[in-house]
Amino acid sequence: MAASSRRNPAFARRRLPALAGALLALSVGTAALPSVALAKGPESLADLADQVTDAVVNISASTTVEARSRTLPQLPPGTPFEDLFEEFFNRRGQGGGGAESAPRAPRRSNSLGSGFIIDSSGIVVTNNHVIGDANDIQVILHDGRKLKAEIIGKDSKIDLAVLRVKPDPDRPLKAVPLGDSEKMRPGDWVIAIGNPFGLGGSVSAGIVSARGRNIESGPYDNYIQTDAAINKGNSGGPLFNMNGEVIGINTAILSPTGGSVGIGFAVPTATAGPVIDQLRQFGEVRRGWLGVRIQNVDDTTAEALGLKGGGRGALIAGVDDKGPARTAGLEVGDVITKFNGVEVKSSSDLPRIVASTPVGKVVDVTTIRKGQEQTKQVTLGRLEDSDKPQQQAALNRPQPEADVTRQALGLNLSGLSDESRKRFGVKDSVKGVLVTRVDPNSNAADKRIQPGDVIVEVGQEAVNSPADVTRRIDQIKKDGRKSALLLVANKEGEVRFVALSLE
Repeated sequence: MAASSRRNPAFARRRLPALAGALLALSVGTAALPSVALAKGPESLADLADQVTDAVVNISASTTVEARSRTLPQLPPGTPFEDLFEEFFNRRGQGGGGAESAPRAPRRSNSLGSGFIIDSSGIVVTNNHVIGDANDIQVILHDGRKLKAEIIGKDSKIDLAVLRVKPDPDRPLKAVPLGDSEKMRPGDWVIAIGNPFGLGGSVSAGIVSARGRNIESGPYDNYIQTDAAINKGNSGGPLFNMNGEVIGINTAILSPTGGSVGIGFAVPTATAGPVIDQLRQFGEVRRGWLGVRIQNVDDTTAEALGLKGGGRGALIAGVDDKGPARTAGLEVGDVITKFNGVEVKSSSDLPRIVASTPVGKVVDVTTIRKGQEQTKQVTLGRLEDSDKPQQQAALNRPQPEADVTRQALGLNLSGLSDESRKRFGVKDSVKGVLVTRVDPNSNAADKRIQPGDVIVEVGQEAVNSPADVTRRIDQIKKDGRKSALLLVANKEGEVRFVALSLE
């Protein structure tokens, strides 16, 4: 299971820090340890394994691709490499020689993974990456039986697929239930069962190491981390609690070697369950859509916004003109702190919460706008399964006159003119104050502001000239603020908030 490299090559290349040498030992009297620390793990997991193993399956997925004809390379007559090339292509089953067009044999690739049965009628869950675009999928039961599978539906965003097999009426299938992953705590015992390295049904045990892990593999990352051994071929297999309930689907590993080093990740059933239900019902996933572009709120941004309690929530950096948020009155600069009764602790929480909310549902969205909390009712739309980015709201502000260059916060600022737009490639729809130079030793440079960016707002007020920027900064300083919040657009018009220190 090279799941991590498949989903995020950069993630797969991470390396754990090498141990410097000696182990650090901490001697503590046993009398000082709480009694729970002395508790032993289960003496045996054999009964649990016997209870669930028959519901765990191996999956073999084959993909046959019809190869197109290949024209052999043109070589001068008599070249010493002529026979070599002809022999090479013939050996690959492509026939022909010289410069003739040679038919290529169909290519066939195979993958092995794991899965589990959730309904004795023949419903099987696995990872999407296990089956990919396979046109021949076989489910191999624990007793060796092989059943041809068809795809009911699949979802690449959280890497799940639901399959259907036709069981033998005289030999019913064993199914396992989905448990509540929200009840799992770090330290709880779990077992993983799967098909590591194609060896067949294997059981490994460990604990929940952490919850809510974001490994940057997709928009809804919320993984359970476990030290139960997960290896190549375990993908799609179940992670069980001690009651024999599936609380996760093993999906990815972090490893410098490609094998288990005790850091594996499983999609929690709290995330997977609703997706599985929709795939079974509709053959697709129908996710809620709010129609905003968001960013995280760090402590500096929180201070600039006047938020009490430090960084929290999701800061709206763009609103889709045709989205539900626009209709409900949400605006750029609002900080969403609660959605449908669920607290939004960071920006990564919001997409997951919105996506799992039914399309068409009317929900309460709590925001903070200029220090004041308010609640809006939003009727969710449906997220289109498209790779195209959502268009942000147009910022309709009057075109300023060109202004003399001013300096503020380590930035050289100028009004936008036809000449400066052409020089920096700024679109006509972008309004604000142009950044022409950035002091490389400034906080602005650290926050990746660069020449050609346009300052749209300072302290949540529109600016149209360098004088507006300096005036707003002076006012923010007089108000006792330690940082200023800028709304910055790139040359294409995509905006983001940047908090710059005033000290």
